[in-house]
Amino acid sequence: MRMWIAGLFLCGGMLFFIFSLIGFYRLNYVMNRIHAAALADTLGLGLVMVGLMILGKDVFHIAKHLLVLFFFWASAPIATHLIGKVEMLTNADYYERVHEK
Repeated sequence: MRMWIAGLFLCGGMLFFIFSLIGFYRLNYVMNRIHAAALADTLGLGLVMVGLMILGKDVFHIAKHLLVLFFFWASAPIATHLIGKVEMLTNADYYERVHEK
């Protein structure tokens, strides 16, 4: 039973990664691509890590996956913010894109 539940979490996480990858390639603007990538970061990786924690043999495996998840969730918003800030500061037509009607 544990394998089936873990498999559901892993497949759900992989589906979010696939949908995010499709969105990443279909969207043209950097800020939209950041949004598509952030969805996979938060929910996709969370589901995959929960599935791996269910499959974990002992407390050390589960703690390792929790630490990976914690560090990734702590650093991903900072990296996304910096990418968005660089786009805002270096793109000449950023103001027109944001304020178009």
